[in-house]
Amino acid sequence: MASDQQREGQEDGIRYNTIKVPLYPTPEQARLFEKTFGCCRYLWNRMLADAQRFYRETDTHFIPTPAKYKAEAPFLKEVDNQALIQEHNRLSQAFRVFFKCPEVFGYPQFKRKKERNSFTACNHVFSSGPTIYTTKDGIRMTKAGIVKARFHRRPQSGWRLKRITVEKTPSGRYFCSILYACPIKEPEPVLPTWETTLGLKYSMAHFYVAHNGETADPPHWLKESREKLSTIQKRLCRMQPGSRNYQELVQKYRRLHEHISNQRRDYIHKETRRIANAWDAVCLRDDSLPRMGKAMQSGTVSHSGFGMFRECLRYKLERQGKPLILVDRCFPSTRTCHVCGYVLEEAVPRKLRTWTCPKCGTLLQREVNAACNIKARGWRQYLARQDGPSFSTDRLPRGHR
Repeated sequence: MASDQQREGQEDGIRYNTIKVPLYPTPEQARLFEKTFGCCRYLWNRMLADAQRFYRETDTHFIPTPAKYKAEAPFLKEVDNQALIQEHNRLSQAFRVFFKCPEVFGYPQFKRKKERNSFTACNHVFSSGPTIYTTKDGIRMTKAGIVKARFHRRPQSGWRLKRITVEKTPSGRYFCSILYACPIKEPEPVLPTWETTLGLKYSMAHFYVAHNGETADPPHWLKESREKLSTIQKRLCRMQPGSRNYQELVQKYRRLHEHISNQRRDYIHKETRRIANAWDAVCLRDDSLPRMGKAMQSGTVSHSGFGMFRECLRYKLERQGKPLILVDRCFPSTRTCHVCGYVLEEAVPRKLRTWTCPKCGTLLQREVNAACNIKARGWRQYLARQDGPSFSTDRLPRGHR
């Protein structure tokens, strides 16, 4: 224990990394997982119902502990106690964030069986050893024993296992997310320049468009998978619900959905890693994707994964000491000429890909022009934040002062 504290004192902080691995449980272990999912869902609903009833009767907020329910529900003793404790902690956290900011976080809701099945268990280190640890080809869990798993990477030296989360996907596969506490040294801040700063604009046609005209068209195999999904949806509409063929096609539909999600996630991680390594700063407009999807009446915005792209880009830049600059979402990037700064009074129609500036006569590409304006506004914000009251437009490029 003393060596761990000494090692932490030599580092600047702690960062948490997660390794997600597929699980291959035996039939007995799978039944225990299913029982744990049900017990966690049962406990959440009982604690939430009792908390609501207690508040109506006494006007006081109180959440009972899991130990109260084990006498009337003996099946709760058959699963890992840590999973039940974590459900109590999650419900308490849900109420805390709701009371703190009810406009953003909604009131805790009851769980249904059709929703995400998962449970979390914390690792405790005793003199006899830890309660959860990894082996060569598996993970040792409480009550379940060693569950077979396939590791695509291993934790580095100094990483400490904190907790695991076991989940079951709609296609019937089991995964385990292993959370590690990793001592790190804070990266040296990188000072970007105008030439090493990238401006990006979200695009429904190309995923994103950069200020230099570069586009990021999703791979062809992602489009092919979406076409297969559309074909399966049409076949499902012509089948009798509940039949054997219908159930088999539903399972195939779920597996394809999961495959598309994995393809999208793989593409986003590779693209954000390439950008984070190649550029010193990235400027993005802080768009609200759900609001954009409602305005355009299109599900493509929410299914594109651009929100995940933005979050992955943020933490990858942060780990290298590079800034992600978010521009105000109300900034008129599309209808502003990046050459002379003229702003159109009306918005540019979405179907119009090019427009001519009435002041300087420059033919502008709609999305490239918006990316240039986002880069200029983001660079101005960065300089103003660095220089403070002594900010001067002399450091801005000519045409953006």
